This record gives sequence, structure tokens and C-alpha cells, in this order.
Amino acid sequence: MLRRWAGLLAGIVLSTVALAQGALPSVSVQEAHQQASAGKMVIVDIRTPQEWAETGVAAGAVRLDMTEKDFPSRLAALKKQAGDKAVGLICRTANRSSYVQDALAKYGMRLVNIRGGMVGGRGETGWIAAGLPVSR
Repeated sequence: MLRRWAGLLAGIVLSTVALAQGALPSVSVQEAHQQASAGKMVIVDIRTPQEWAETGVAAGAVRLDMTEKDFPSRLAALKKQAGDKAVGLICRTANRSSYVQDALAKYGMRLVNIRGGMVGGRGETGWIAAGLPVSR
């Protein structure tokens, strides 16, 4: 019985380590703002024009509507243009940005998810609630 528990525990530990190593990068809205201000990150708002009008956009963010058919190619071009800079994705609550990050990671594109998004989600403070600069 003890051997079985030890094996089960080892399996849990190994799978947890594998998940942590394979976890996709993410940053808080404050970290994203700091990195963008330091020239180390390009922020890309992937929401729709209607959403941009409703809440504004993180100051300095590039607007790329994820519903446009040329979105993947435009994002790939931006990623290439960014060079060594991280490319951080932001949406309303970090759900869509997480989905896009995961989908494109399968094709080798490494992107950073900005937790909390513009309005907050998944227990994270959003860009607006954090009092970070917004462009209208």
C-alpha cells in the first residue's frame, strides 16, 4: 500500500513539474506596463473596434482585431518586427488572449498573456482598475 501511495505521489509531482515547465508565460497588467514602458514589450490589444471604443486601449498598445481573417499573419509580422521584445496579448478579461496564446504556441509562436485584461478576470486586477494609462 505504501509503495502504491509513493508511486502516486511521484506521478503527481512529475506531472506538476511538467505542467510548470510547459506553462505559457503571463504577466500582470502592472508588469506588462513596466515592460512596455521600458521598451521590452509590445502590447497587442486583440479585441474588436467596438470594445476599444467602449473601454479605451492600454496606452501604446497596437490594435489587432482577432476576428479579422488576416489576424494571424498580421500578428506574426508584428512578432517578427518586435525582434527581442516580448509580445503581450491583452483582451477584456484575459480569456481570449489566453486562447490565442495557446493556439499560436502550437505553431511555435511564443506570446505573453496579460493576466486580468482590460477590465479584470480570473481573480486578477484589470488594466483600468489598476489605474494604468488608457488611450481612447
